[in-house]
Amino acid sequence: MKISIIGTGYVGLVTGTCFADTGINVCCVDNNADKISQLRKGLIPIYEPGLDRMVLSNVEKERLHFSTSIADSMEHTEVIFIAVGTPPGEDGSADLSHVLDVAREIGRHMNHHMVIVTKSTVPIGTAQKVKAAIKDEIEKRGLEIDFDVASNPEFLKEGNAIEDFLKPDRIVVGVESEKAEKIMSRLYKPFVLNGHPILFMDVPSAEMTKYAANAMLATKISFMNDIANLCEIVGADVTNVRKGIGSDTRIGSKFIYAGAGYGGSCFPKDVKAIIKTAQQNNYNLRILESVEEVNDDQKRVVVKKVTKHFGDLRGKTFGMWGLSFKPQTDDMREAPSVVIIEAMLEAGAKVKAYDPVAKEEAKKIIGDKIEYSKDQYDALIDVDALILITEWPEFRLPNFKVMEKLMKNKIIFDGRNIYDPTEMEENNYTYYSIGRK
Repeated sequence: MKISIIGTGYVGLVTGTCFADTGINVCCVDNNADKISQLRKGLIPIYEPGLDRMVLSNVEKERLHFSTSIADSMEHTEVIFIAVGTPPGEDGSADLSHVLDVAREIGRHMNHHMVIVTKSTVPIGTAQKVKAAIKDEIEKRGLEIDFDVASNPEFLKEGNAIEDFLKPDRIVVGVESEKAEKIMSRLYKPFVLNGHPILFMDVPSAEMTKYAANAMLATKISFMNDIANLCEIVGADVTNVRKGIGSDTRIGSKFIYAGAGYGGSCFPKDVKAIIKTAQQNNYNLRILESVEEVNDDQKRVVVKKVTKHFGDLRGKTFGMWGLSFKPQTDDMREAPSVVIIEAMLEAGAKVKAYDPVAKEEAKKIIGDKIEYSKDQYDALIDVDALILITEWPEFRLPNFKVMEKLMKNKIIFDGRNIYDPTEMEENNYTYYSIGRK
């Protein structure tokens, strides 16, 4: 079986590589020639644990190929996945220009039946637009070629994407015909042998499932952050509250950790997009509008704590641990660290930051406005306080005795609640966290 993946971003590259690892012949296509050249050498443009080794292995076994030509990749191909970017527009709606450009290119070169699958996160109704774009190009050529359009949303967590793809909770596929369902069943057979379900449904429902899933997870995070802020006011401990409600199987323990807000490439963009889709259909998703508002405010909670403690921040220097929006990724998109840094700089403070992998990505966004440290302790030399934003494993058990020798003040602002308040008290640190005494 041969398939093509159009787009070698996070989703496209992980998808193509994991399919290749099951023995499928995969061609990944991107219009960035430099990127394709690097990928052929096994050099990965993103940070994802284990992906570099898997790419190199499948390239060497000639199961994974890279190209800049959609037309060349289509020969003998049964399934084409569209996995290009859908960045948010100024109004919050998803920009489908790249998706539809690919669809038109497919229509210009298609000469046999294929299943065209939207893998990118796209608004409800996109598959119909893709179908129309392909059909229009085929008709311009004076031909009649049968094809199917399907929706197959991704549910990959950055930092654990390979495991998520190889051992999925579920596989969601929206189809319009039995033929498409049969082809997609054969393609995903290696992933359901251990009982992982593949859920076939209509295309609009599959498109909605992706947005609804991310919106629900974002809602859980914002709900818990809202509760955490109330906990501080009334003297409750959000850690105990989390355990109390998380033991209820109807709620569960995942995504109910209080912190400095969510970021990344999915939740912010997808919440905005589904809100916009509702508005375009004369409906207001009031809960999700509040979810977005709470998250925007939560990214500034740490700054409020810092300002309340110090007052005037001019002339102060702060060490920051963590820049990426979450551990095990270098993704800086919508990261709370960016909002916090901008606020600190605007208040006249200086920032020295360390992140295990996101330094280069941070430089693209923040530039030289801050100092980048070589390790976590280097970021603490002569600082007025530590601000922890990303819960990387190496930050969980630091040497507090070494820290106090480096810092001007024994003050920690913990934006992820990874330290024990009792231990902080025993070590004579002034300690601020989220939703705890």
